[in-house]
Amino acid sequence: MPLGTEEVLASASDGVPLLLGLPEDVLGLIARSLRPADVCSLILCCRGLRDALSSSDKVWLALCEGVGPHPAELSRWRDAGAVTSYRSLCRFLLAVAPLLGIWVHQNPEQGNVVCVVWGFASVVGCRVIPQKLGPMGLDGGPLLWAPVFEVVAGPDGSPAFFFLHGRESHAAADSICAGSVGPIDPACNVLLLEIEVGGAEQQQLPAQLKPQALPHAKSSPLSGMAPDNSTGKLSTSATSVPRVSSSPQAPLCFSRLAFGDRRKLLAHVAACVRHDLPSHLAEAPLFPRSPSCKDFTLLAERRLSLIQLQMLHRSCVQHRDLDLSSSSSSWAGADGKHVHLHEFLMLGDMLRLCLRASKEKLTKYGGWPHMQDDRFALYKLPLQIPVAGQEYAGLWGGTFGWPPVQPSENKPGKPLFFIFLSYEEAEGKMLLIGNKILEGTHYVRRPNGSIMFTVKVDEPALDTFPWDVDADSKPVEVHHSYSGEGITNGYSYRYPGSKPGSLFAIQDELLAFVWKDSKAVLTLQRLDLQDLLRKGERVVSARPPITNFAYLTVSNSNVFASLPSLSHGPISQRL
Repeated sequence: MPLGTEEVLASASDGVPLLLGLPEDVLGLIARSLRPADVCSLILCCRGLRDALSSSDKVWLALCEGVGPHPAELSRWRDAGAVTSYRSLCRFLLAVAPLLGIWVHQNPEQGNVVCVVWGFASVVGCRVIPQKLGPMGLDGGPLLWAPVFEVVAGPDGSPAFFFLHGRESHAAADSICAGSVGPIDPACNVLLLEIEVGGAEQQQLPAQLKPQALPHAKSSPLSGMAPDNSTGKLSTSATSVPRVSSSPQAPLCFSRLAFGDRRKLLAHVAACVRHDLPSHLAEAPLFPRSPSCKDFTLLAERRLSLIQLQMLHRSCVQHRDLDLSSSSSSWAGADGKHVHLHEFLMLGDMLRLCLRASKEKLTKYGGWPHMQDDRFALYKLPLQIPVAGQEYAGLWGGTFGWPPVQPSENKPGKPLFFIFLSYEEAEGKMLLIGNKILEGTHYVRRPNGSIMFTVKVDEPALDTFPWDVDADSKPVEVHHSYSGEGITNGYSYRYPGSKPGSLFAIQDELLAFVWKDSKAVLTLQRLDLQDLLRKGERVVSARPPITNFAYLTVSNSNVFASLPSLSHGPISQRL
């Protein structure tokens, strides 16, 4: 159990000589049972502990292993020079770890699922494309996905670089828009795309990121980008912007602009800082697909090239030429609800894209958060950890039908559904709720976030499972069953009804919800989404950068699957 700060300080004052006499390997083992805050408290005790712990790679590596990806990946990040020390690496991991997980938006109705995973000294937001089951069924994929954004570590461990992915209608490949990373709340549940405004201040490139320190075209397949001028120094357009407070209390924060003004600013800045990626960068991996050294070499080279791309090209723009005549806030009500656009722009001369993660009080209905349709935002689904009595919490995938037969040439794949299972107490009873967050049909049947079924975990089902054997003709073993209700047609598309059904927990860790009257069955198995993404197939983003982040238009069609794959032919062949 981690020690509290006061206990650490009290014990350390008497045990400093003992700690200083321990080998570094032992200090690393001790650090595994401490929190980073505890180690920082020890550093404040005395100069001896400060010197011993601050410079101990094994201590900070132990702390990194408790937060970040596999230790082998961490060592490759450090060996590649992505950060200056494991202490800096720990700083980055702690800063961006709250972004990891599943983020969603109400639109489009087929599902807008963005999974944030570890990249290479970065975190990567990947959108799962609505699709049908691949040739290997649920077990093999490949899962189709497209990049949405990246947050990349600077040499000091700060989340220094933000890249927004997308594709303009006239472009043939992925493009990126560079920006900055705003505050990340440790308990964030809303991810916001905003505009940061401030003054310009000329800076020199850090030594680790100067052009001469980056791979050149002769030595790296991912380089070959020239600076904007012969000196290699930053121009005004590539300088950093001093951060302006964007908290909800700030009187001139971006969120208080009228929706039309926010949309105009985002579109204007994105168009100015957008840069089409060369093919060698567009096709490079965003995260390790295998433990091979080749992947990590490409990842390291890609990271350096992206940073050079941001530092030597425009990542912020002046707003002098911005047309304010059509400002939405110019005719907004005088109730103080909205900030006038010209007042917001008076905060500084330069505009820049900014990713901010905040914690907000969200209301929910049946496990699904209520979302505003005028915010460029993604909403985090709070992933419950499976524990005794709540074993089925988490992300599940499946399709309709029994047995769950793998598709073949003669039998095309069925639409893939992602169901998010969570437990919720209502009227003194524990419920298991299954929300649909992805639907792989050509035209959506149920609204996004719909409750596909609700079961009472304290009420065993009275019905028996309708089938005796599985796909391999083996007898079906039902471990548990629960009574509940499943979604059906109702008053309208937006207001479906429900009918009785039962949830069955079957061998091979399968779940099957069976509607009592129709005997329709939704078969599910637990998903490791990060593993599926690593083995999946990347496709070119189907939307421009802003709508690729947050698609705010109501749509019942698959708006994310209109473009060909980078390497495996058209998506339509797989959908």
